[in-house]
Amino acid sequence: MPHASPRARWSWLFDQPYLLLSLTSLFWAGNAIVGRAAAGQIPPVTLSFVRWLGAFLIVLPFAWRHLAKDWPAIRRHLGLMVGLSLSGIAIFNTLQYTALEHTTALNILLFQSAGPLFVAIWSLILLGIRLTLAQALGILVSMIGVLVILLHGDLTALAGIDLNPGDLLFIAAMAIFGFYSALSQKRPAIHGLSFLAFTFGCGALCLVPAFLWELSARPVAQINAANLGSLAYVAVFPSVLAYLCFNRGVQLIGANRAAPFFHLIPVFGSAMAIAFLGERPQLYHAFGYALVLAGVIVAARKPKTRLAE
Repeated sequence: MPHASPRARWSWLFDQPYLLLSLTSLFWAGNAIVGRAAAGQIPPVTLSFVRWLGAFLIVLPFAWRHLAKDWPAIRRHLGLMVGLSLSGIAIFNTLQYTALEHTTALNILLFQSAGPLFVAIWSLILLGIRLTLAQALGILVSMIGVLVILLHGDLTALAGIDLNPGDLLFIAAMAIFGFYSALSQKRPAIHGLSFLAFTFGCGALCLVPAFLWELSARPVAQINAANLGSLAYVAVFPSVLAYLCFNRGVQLIGANRAAPFFHLIPVFGSAMAIAFLGERPQLYHAFGYALVLAGVIVAARKPKTRLAE
């Protein structure tokens, strides 16, 4: 019996939306932790620019043939493609890293839970797609689970959350990413690697003016092992791998059904804290995880009556 090629062995993964979106959340959870650790060490525009330039250079050798073939379609939809590059690549991530300089990781994880709501709003505005009852219920249940985990089982602690400029900046960032998530369903029918290469490269190019300004306005990041490790991580895992998985997941099941997977980000984040930072698992972790997973399963389930998505 002939052995399957490496490409064939991995091809099944790109037809598994739930696994792809779970991996996306895992990689983005790591991005929040690394971004917070890099705050004050690497200026936010520098971190975003180097991240996307690095991701573009990683993808390009695999994508250039597809990119050349798909260029006529990209050129016909150039405005849309630039809009996706600006919103989901350049602006969202720069605002996220800027916010991480001014707020706590707890607040960031809380506000990430609003991601599905922004996706639902933009899906309605741009595409006329409404949440189903199951999707709305699933989002609510999983959001409660996130709050249970992050507030250590004490939901009354939510009243003690103080908003600061970093929080407001991150809420704006999530609204912009919700726009990207909904708009990405209008992307032209091009290869996934073509889409990544163009949006990564265009996003990095859009950041050049802000990057040059930051070089003159703020101290330059030091070149050391920690900073190089942070840059390498954000270029590979939350960029190339996460966006490849996320874009394919949205393509397979639509933005509204994909959005509840945002709630897995704080689940993975808290699990990382238990595994790597010595935090002791508590009963509220198990209860919160169960609620999040139940909500995601309900919200991401395919509707019995097929709706336009």
